Amino acid sequence: MVSGSTPAKPAKRLTLAMIGERLGLSTATVSLALRDHPDVAAETRVRVRQFAEDLGYIYNRSAASLRTSRSNIVGVLVHDILNPYFAELVASLDVHLAKRNLTVILGNHGDDFQRQRHFLETMLQYRADGVIICPSVGTVADDIRRMTRAGMPTVLVARDVPGNDFAPVIRGDDRTGIRLATEHLISRGHRRIAFVGGRQQSSAGRERRGGYEDALEAFGLAFEPDLIFPDVENRAGGRDVLPAVLASKATAIVAFNDLIALGLMTALRRRGLEPGRDIALTGYDDIGEAADWSPALTSVWNGQQEVGRLAAEYLGELISGNAILAPVSPPLATLVTPELRIRDTSLSAMGP
Repeated sequence: MVSGSTPAKPAKRLTLAMIGERLGLSTATVSLALRDHPDVAAETRVRVRQFAEDLGYIYNRSAASLRTSRSNIVGVLVHDILNPYFAELVASLDVHLAKRNLTVILGNHGDDFQRQRHFLETMLQYRADGVIICPSVGTVADDIRRMTRAGMPTVLVARDVPGNDFAPVIRGDDRTGIRLATEHLISRGHRRIAFVGGRQQSSAGRERRGGYEDALEAFGLAFEPDLIFPDVENRAGGRDVLPAVLASKATAIVAFNDLIALGLMTALRRRGLEPGRDIALTGYDDIGEAADWSPALTSVWNGQQEVGRLAAEYLGELISGNAILAPVSPPLATLVTPELRIRDTSLSAMGP
């Protein structure tokens, strides 16, 4: 501050009442207009919002949520935002929640249960209207019940939790999808098929491993533990596990997800081996990169865009009170039907 000068007084905070007085409207009408409420004429909503914007007014959402019991905020918590599957799912959620004037706060737990707990507690403290979560490893049914008993509309995506009988689940049919991929490789003549990735602590890991075993059983093939390579999750893991997979004498690989498959493809190329020629390979999720790689990756579409749409719509119904919050017995589970998309990496066939 310059010596001898008088500090400027902060500008008086603009209030709803002041806006209403300037426009000749009640405070209640101004509040509804700023929330784009349909009870206020569209012309009035535009006039109020434009006036407030011109004056730099920021709507006090915290105060509004106390009056209306709504924050128009939804927490979305996923396992790995760097995985394109979750990026595509979240993008779909955002589009469809926005249609209900709901804003997403995104979290990434990385299978750290404490991070998940902190995020969910924060959503409760900030009076979020609801949460959509891909539960972390270590989540138990009581964790889900706690949210619903606190009055927090909750929808699970991509993974389920054993004993969950309170929150609806929207996910792809993982068991069927991996079975389709495995049966496709068997139909090409492969008998030593490695299964790479997945964690048995997660429902997706258990379901996809189950689909692999179902396919072997259906074709009368023995399950061989030395062809299972669990706990691989990403590209780096796919690259690192390749030497062990090749040592197993597998002629084909079913990868738990596309990221693992792409990592395997990179490692194969570095060894002078061509995916689809020297060893067959399938991925899972059918992320945008799958079809663009050369050779193009055979994958199973996991319905991430559809999962996002359905989860957003169901949460919206829970928030508006048009759907039952809890309990749901048996739990409401919507399984999106997977699709096998055959491309170059699985066209190799075994000789006679």
